[in-house]
Amino acid sequence: MSDRHAVALAVAALAGAWWSAAVPLVPAIILGVVALAVRRPWLLVAAVLLLSSSLGARAWAGLDPLEPSAFDGEATLVSDPVPVGEGMRVFVRADGRRYEAWAYGRAARDLSDRLAGDRVSVTGSARPILPLPDYQAARHIANRLNIDRIHSHRDGPAPYRLANWLRRTIARGAESLDDDRLALFTGLSYGDDRHQSPVVSDDFRASGLTHLLAVSGQNMAFVLILARPLIERFDYRGRWVLTLGAIGFFALVTRFEPSVLRASVMAAIAATATLMGREASSRRVLALAVALLVLVDPLLVHSVAFRLSVAASTGIILWAPRLAERLPGPRILADAMAVTVSAQLAVSPLLIATFGGVPVASLPTNLLAAPVAGPIMMWSLSAGVAAGLVGGPLAQVIHWPTSVGIGWIQAVAGWAASARLGELQIPHLVAVSIGAVIWWLARRRLMRAAAAGGLAMALLVPAVALRIADPPFHTVLDSGVEVWRHHHATVVLLGANRSTERLLEDLRRAGVETVDVAVADRGTRAQRDQILSLKERMWVGTVIAPPGHQIGGATTVRTGQQVLVGGLIVEVTSHNPRLAVAVTLSPDTGAV
Repeated sequence: MSDRHAVALAVAALAGAWWSAAVPLVPAIILGVVALAVRRPWLLVAAVLLLSSSLGARAWAGLDPLEPSAFDGEATLVSDPVPVGEGMRVFVRADGRRYEAWAYGRAARDLSDRLAGDRVSVTGSARPILPLPDYQAARHIANRLNIDRIHSHRDGPAPYRLANWLRRTIARGAESLDDDRLALFTGLSYGDDRHQSPVVSDDFRASGLTHLLAVSGQNMAFVLILARPLIERFDYRGRWVLTLGAIGFFALVTRFEPSVLRASVMAAIAATATLMGREASSRRVLALAVALLVLVDPLLVHSVAFRLSVAASTGIILWAPRLAERLPGPRILADAMAVTVSAQLAVSPLLIATFGGVPVASLPTNLLAAPVAGPIMMWSLSAGVAAGLVGGPLAQVIHWPTSVGIGWIQAVAGWAASARLGELQIPHLVAVSIGAVIWWLARRRLMRAAAAGGLAMALLVPAVALRIADPPFHTVLDSGVEVWRHHHATVVLLGANRSTERLLEDLRRAGVETVDVAVADRGTRAQRDQILSLKERMWVGTVIAPPGHQIGGATTVRTGQQVLVGGLIVEVTSHNPRLAVAVTLSPDTGAV
């Protein structure tokens, strides 16, 4: 099978899974067997299209929503519990179904130190998730489980116990790091970013560095490099078995996330091709990996992480080698620039469609941070394990390089978030793409310089627009947060939004740099946490909240009271059960 046929196979699998029509399964299988027997690649492509569609329809049919009912039984954790607000969220499997489980209070505390693979005996209630979002469907989840009580727990099977021991050992060895750096360390090492603070999380989104915390092919390559001295002691069959074992175990440690699955299957296919003495190009390996994964799990096409992983890998494979040859300067810098640019261009349409924009800062930040992230990954999987075993002051010494490296990455992300370089939208991306094509096709140095200048200008447009645009007096952001601005005065009403990450992201995108008055209309602990994170990110002046609030340092206000700031008047129109305010322009714009 040629590279062209392999790519067609992957496209057919993706298209069929997206289509998910109820095609008869048996004829599709028979057609595939016939295509393999007579060695007709295009017939096999047609068979994969039909087979993927049939399997996709079956997968959707298998998302069986339950009637609301009580639940009493044992559930197996299929993910690690994630703290969300005052509760804990985890994906579990019970009675052949997967659930999104939520726990609060004592149940959340009992769940907090459990990991994937563990089993818990719980009571609670189950209900369907309606409407079902695509990201839940991609995880085969159609129901929600509210856990009222956890009666007992026990460890999972031996492979999970070993994987969890390794994760805990690596994390224990890095306990000398502060909370933010420890959370980044576990994310860089094995993709565990559950304990990132909202501010750090938003810094990484603003800088385009979140992919560093998602395990990918680079992590897999490091694992195989570390295992190489042991693997090479065996003959070629033993090497193949041990290689697949190392790949599978690392996928278990990193929880079989979509990017991990893509990297794992690619590594397994490459290892198998080596065993069989066949050459396989990166393009073919990626295409076969995508086709195989989608046939096994057609709902993966609805996973944003899977799409981004495949798109980034495709861009790197297709464009990076040729781009590196044309870029001037030292080869190591040209290679790094080529990989970064290729991956960013490939994922940009998906990022804009899904998240609303591509951070302009992502290009410089990746060039600055990615070369440091690689050694940290390698160090964590070697010396990091030793640090966890010995502990104490020696572990702190071992992780001194880790602290320095993560500090650098954190500083790069923080700079990008504060630089306010803006985000590329579709028009900017089109302009950048045209400039890139002109630069690529240009033969004269002058023409290339002109194209490069045009590219630079297109990249600067979002930053300039963010600074010169006159913001509207009143804006309701996507999260429901309301913002009033007049000259240099800014009032923010937190509203019903409970996500601190969403609050910081929306304010950053809206160009809010300071908050003169923050209205915590509910005065809850969730809003208290939002105010604390907001103060960590920017200057916050007065915080007002209703009577009985739980926000330290906030001013209690009641109906009829007013707060004057700059040219704005904030009048409290109601304080029970929550604050309602009316914000108007002051007749005297000099009022303070």
